[in-house]
Amino acid sequence: MGRLWDKLTGTQRPDSGVAPLQSGEVRAALLALNGPDVLYHVRNALPAEKADLVAECKIPRVGVTLKTRMRLIPEKHEVRFLDERWENRSSGNAEAQYGRGHAPAVYRQWETKQDPDGSRRKVETFRFDTREMTDPLRKAVLGSGWTYRGVFKL
Repeated sequence: MGRLWDKLTGTQRPDSGVAPLQSGEVRAALLALNGPDVLYHVRNALPAEKADLVAECKIPRVGVTLKTRMRLIPEKHEVRFLDERWENRSSGNAEAQYGRGHAPAVYRQWETKQDPDGSRRKVETFRFDTREMTDPLRKAVLGSGWTYRGVFKL
């Protein structure tokens, strides 16, 4: 059940031979992911978030907010993460849908274009894959020699 559970939660372990870094270095590696070319922001967590670090991404174009809360467990050399997402795709005052846990998704928008010959076709005008945020987090943790463990509650 271990491998199946790891797959369901998104848990990954570092390659053998990678020496684990200190927790401060792992924290610094995750915070270093911030930059002008990324859609997300990694920050220190607020006390109410019950985590050490939080990565957030808001995509108003498709009405999606993503949050990955991370807790560093130095004695086990692991980062426990919880992915959360809020989707509000309908118009009006409908409640946003909430989901948690490892569930990669791709959000797209399409537009109908007319070709010079008069035929119509759909053209993708926007695309966002949640792995654009979660993959760099996972790679930073695994590169630090720590396990990236998915959980359903922090």
